[in-house]
Amino acid sequence: MRFFGKTSIDFMGKRHVWYMVSTMVIFAGMVSLFFKGLDFGIDFLGGTEIILQFAQPVSIADVRSTMDKAGFPRTEIKTFGSARDILIRTADQSEGVETRIQAGLKQGLPDASFTERKSGKISPKISSELRRDAVYAVIASLIAIGLYIGFRFKFIYGVGAVVALFHDVLVTLGLVSIFNGLLNLEIDQNMIAAFLTLVGLSTSDTVVIFDRIRENQKVFRSMPLEELMNKSINETLSRTIITSGTIFVVLIVLLFLGGEVNRGFAFALTIGITTGTYSSIYIASAVALEYVLSTKKGAKLID
Repeated sequence: MRFFGKTSIDFMGKRHVWYMVSTMVIFAGMVSLFFKGLDFGIDFLGGTEIILQFAQPVSIADVRSTMDKAGFPRTEIKTFGSARDILIRTADQSEGVETRIQAGLKQGLPDASFTERKSGKISPKISSELRRDAVYAVIASLIAIGLYIGFRFKFIYGVGAVVALFHDVLVTLGLVSIFNGLLNLEIDQNMIAAFLTLVGLSTSDTVVIFDRIRENQKVFRSMPLEELMNKSINETLSRTIITSGTIFVVLIVLLFLGGEVNRGFAFALTIGITTGTYSSIYIASAVALEYVLSTKKGAKLID
């Protein structure tokens, strides 16, 4: 199935315009990161967690609303095992926080009886280790993918792929900071999973385009690389729109209907799938093209 008919869009001819767009978006994100920063979740800051078992199933939305009124905003609340078991995690590490949580629930939900199953502290030391490991995981994935593409194609293509992935991560991270106040976004393990997922999705689209460029260069040996790249991207455009579009629709539904727990994951991946599709064309492919134009090695770029 082809979403579009045969197209002949001059993608590479407009690449300098999109360089400026990417630069402005990344700059705005870096300014936001410098002045606003990011809000880290309990996983990365430490805090208190308590597991309560209710006599009857209780609405997560009601528990969250009650916690907000009790003075515990930005609390992580989710079912734990069954609909009657609720896990509550807060960044508050003060003494007696478990008692205040239970008192707030009894006041806000007088008809919902519950008992405490477990409570404890999340160590800041463990949280700092998680934060460090998360950064290492993202960087390691970028390097591994760059090496993979470098070996599968040519080294410059691996460079282009890594530059595109760094672009995707920076754009997504910057927009998370910009929209944090509006959507109440936090950097937690779910969002780290979203960043790693977007790295994989972006790479998949990049590899498809690179494969088509390699196939076409074997057939159209005398065609200039810029024209050949445009031809290859246009030929894969329908596949790109269908694949990215279906994922995008699911993520939009998850973003608006998936609840607060899934909001950060859905937002980061929605931005990531969009910028990943864009960067496969205007960053990864464009880096290889700029290298060719500067070194005059177009005929030897891909075997």
